[in-house]
Amino acid sequence: MLKNICLQEIASLANCFSFSMPSGVSLTLINNSGIVKAVCAKRINKLQKGKPSHVWGRIGSWLRPGLGIKRWLALIIAGTALIGLGVAILLLDIYRSNPGSPILAFISMAVLPRWLRAILIGGLGLASVLFALFRLNRTLLAPFVKPGEQVVDAVAEHRRLGRGPKIVAVGGGTGLSALLRGLKHYSGNITAVVTVADDGGSSGRLRRSLGLPPPGDLRNCLAALSHDEDLLTKLFQYRFREGEELNGHSFGNLFIAALSGVKGSFERGLLEAGRVLAIRGRVLPSTLGDVALLADKKPEANSPEIRIQGETRITEAPGRIKHMELVPNNPPAYPEAIHAILNADMIIVGPGSLYTSVIPNLLVKDIVEAIRASRAFKVYVCNVATQPGETDGYDSVQHLAAIEDHVGKGLVDLMLANDNFEGAFQERVEWVAPPNSRKINVLVHTADLIDEEHPWRHDPKKLSETLIALLEERTGPLNGSDISLNEQLSGRD
Repeated sequence: MLKNICLQEIASLANCFSFSMPSGVSLTLINNSGIVKAVCAKRINKLQKGKPSHVWGRIGSWLRPGLGIKRWLALIIAGTALIGLGVAILLLDIYRSNPGSPILAFISMAVLPRWLRAILIGGLGLASVLFALFRLNRTLLAPFVKPGEQVVDAVAEHRRLGRGPKIVAVGGGTGLSALLRGLKHYSGNITAVVTVADDGGSSGRLRRSLGLPPPGDLRNCLAALSHDEDLLTKLFQYRFREGEELNGHSFGNLFIAALSGVKGSFERGLLEAGRVLAIRGRVLPSTLGDVALLADKKPEANSPEIRIQGETRITEAPGRIKHMELVPNNPPAYPEAIHAILNADMIIVGPGSLYTSVIPNLLVKDIVEAIRASRAFKVYVCNVATQPGETDGYDSVQHLAAIEDHVGKGLVDLMLANDNFEGAFQERVEWVAPPNSRKINVLVHTADLIDEEHPWRHDPKKLSETLIALLEERTGPLNGSDISLNEQLSGRD
């Protein structure tokens, strides 16, 4: 496949990449390609082309490509012209019937040349139509536009996000929420497929008392995808600190539970909660089955493995996790989640707690089969730090190996790992080291992904920019003129 690349490109690639080709596996990319920065710079230049500051500039901004305005504006002008033509024919007949009327002569401005009258009347009519449309749009869209935001900017943002790539994110916990918080600025076609194996805190209490799937991780994803994380979203995330019955409960969890009762089902209640928060995308459970996590853990090197049930107990028990299962063993996947995966342009696995947020989704066999069948670009986002009780001492290769031990090899096309290790951690938390020169069976890309204030977490902006750049690198720029480098290297699709 590389024979189609010119000699100069090969020389430049040699400076950027180091390759290894184990027997029977695809090429492995270890170093950064540099394309991420270039693509991000291109995107920033597009977004920073200068917003019009004067009246004519704002009017002209309505005519820029992609808004879907010009075609309807042209139709309005054509329709108005036809109406004017019909009125003109009627007035001409009246004028010819009374050629000497001074009133008609004054109204028709007979003292002026015909060409000047046409320009004055036509210009006045066009200005009236445009002004009326401008004011009508502002009146109709006022409830949906933030104070101080231009209507044209809101329309352009809606159109841009509506044409964004179809992205499916699989995981749970704070890692998935951080990812969604960044991706929502690039696409409105986002689907979060979330684990429902939580059994602790407010979610566990509602699960045991009402028989509902645990809403905690779903609630966090809804809040992350909200169009405007203002008072309503903060209310959704509010956790009661007092009261014997309410203490520890999240308002959002109670809200979803109440909507499930009003709408008659958990999935319909979840959908309605998304509408209330005006989210950009969808949040779906991986399964609606009443599932629990079952783990085999080995406390010490020479001790036998013990079996633990329940997410909370698994993380609290000492030792290293050897194997995970769901109880019941083969729950049916949520159909909408399968449909989203099969139609996705990009599937992102992680980030999040490896054994209690990411792998539980992949233990739903239909989810894994759909990911394998999808033609989407599949990326595993490795955590930036280890998690006590789950991944103590793990590097990025061991994170990926844990997934492959449960679902087999070849699930993803690329692993994204962090390469910035500046920051202080709490006790028992360590950096997740990149693979360096270790040979693995997927492409690897590393980048600075950490949140500077909380280095054990991903930065939403950095993570989403890198993922979108990698997607564009694979599929080519938006104009479709360039060949994807990842496709050339991997020989896929």
